[in-house]
Amino acid sequence: MTVGNPPFHAAVTGLGLVTAAGVGTERSWETIVAARPTAAEIPAFDDLPVRFGCAATAFDGNAALGRRTAWSLDRCTQLALVAAREALAQAGLTPEDWDGSRVGVVLGTALGGMSTWDSEYAKLAAKGPRTVSPMLIPMAAVNMPAGQLASAFGARGPNFVTATACASGTTAIGTARELLRSGACDIVITGGTESALTRLVLTTFAKMGALSGRGEDPAGASRPFDADRDGFVLAEGAAVLVLERPEHAAARGARTLASVSGYGASADAGHATRPDPEGRGAEAALRTALADAGLSPDDIGHVNAHGTSTPLNDAVESRMISRVLGTGPAVTSVKGVTGHCLGASGAIEAAVGVLTLERQTVPPTANLERQDPDCPVDVVADKAREGRLDAMVSHSFGFGGQNAVLALTRP
Repeated sequence: MTVGNPPFHAAVTGLGLVTAAGVGTERSWETIVAARPTAAEIPAFDDLPVRFGCAATAFDGNAALGRRTAWSLDRCTQLALVAAREALAQAGLTPEDWDGSRVGVVLGTALGGMSTWDSEYAKLAAKGPRTVSPMLIPMAAVNMPAGQLASAFGARGPNFVTATACASGTTAIGTARELLRSGACDIVITGGTESALTRLVLTTFAKMGALSGRGEDPAGASRPFDADRDGFVLAEGAAVLVLERPEHAAARGARTLASVSGYGASADAGHATRPDPEGRGAEAALRTALADAGLSPDDIGHVNAHGTSTPLNDAVESRMISRVLGTGPAVTSVKGVTGHCLGASGAIEAAVGVLTLERQTVPPTANLERQDPDCPVDVVADKAREGRLDAMVSHSFGFGGQNAVLALTRP
């Protein structure tokens, strides 16, 4: 990021969402605004320490992409491809209309093709090497969602994946904006994708003590900022945003939904899995994003929080928000509905942030029944809140002390 220069407003011209809340932007938004939780028991997890998650059950890769295409792609790539198709359609872009050398792809993912690794290792363990697919690496390698999107859409510009744990999607969008600001690209297809609802991943998070144990009430398990929260709910999903240089979008008459106007990133340089107890790294990322966007704390009307529903994160993040932004901004976490999509979370939340600005509606935080007094912020609960919003921030934090923040503005 180039803090100190005039703000660069990357135009968001298209959105695509595939989440447990729904396949497609409108279905996901409707469920999120209604604060309808999506966590449910998953039969394949019946013998595991935690037996539920937020699966995108309405998504059928074979139906969406065709069996032949879906067969060759890990589920996380399938999710990203379908989200990208929706985003490009909304933006009014097709490969026939662009110079592919000026189109980049930057996607975030924390774990890559985990469902493929999981299934192919199970074959090896049960029946030996002859049963393992030769497509394992092309399907599961962490860079393949970006590579496959480039192939599908003829995007021949910079192409890579960002892997900053649960900040990956936000890191990807911030990095995509830098490609536009530098002049390297006119268009960047960006966002995040994750499909890690596997037995191994769920088990290790459970043994770490990171997951909610509300097996008797899965729908009520993800409860950001609630005094009775006890961990996050593992989820899958993808979000893709089409970003353009503002002059490029204007020249073709595209409608700008919102602008990515600031980005900040930092490292805690501390514990591998716990946030800094004072939120110093998160604060640095937030202040950098504000400065990059030319915004003051008083300009921010809304925070789409990382809000994982874990005891440590929500308290640390809330105190940091209060310290930097005061108690004025309306705060929400969509993870009460969608669960925690790991590397895709930041992209999903940025997409929801774009919709929030476009529609001037802040979604509520699901399952918030009794706000923790150690979370001293104005959390939107019960129902969506309408009112004028010109600028907001979206937070993402991840294992390894990764912090990333986006500042979004109305065009």
